[in-house]
Amino acid sequence: MMQTIYTDAMNAKLLDQARELNLADQLELVEALWDDVAARGAVPPPSAAQKAELDQRIAEPGEPVDWSTVKAEALARIQR
Repeated sequence: MMQTIYTDAMNAKLLDQARELNLADQLELVEALWDDVAARGAVPPPSAAQKAELDQRIAEPGEPVDWSTVKAEALARIQR
C-alpha cells in the first residue's frame, strides 16, 4: 500500500484525486505544477545537508576545474 505523505496544509482530498489519475495525467499535473512554481520564482531553501556542503565549499573552495574536464567525467559516469 502507498504511504500517505502530505502535510496538514495540503488538501488530502485533492491529493487523493491526483492519485486516481493515470500515470500520464499524473506526470502532466506534476509538470504543470512545477512550471507554475518555477514561473513564480519560488526556490526552496537548502536542506541542512546542502547548507553544510555549501558552507564547506565556501570555507575550502579547492582548485577550479574547467568545464571540459567536468563534462568528460560526467559523460564517463553515465556511460558505465
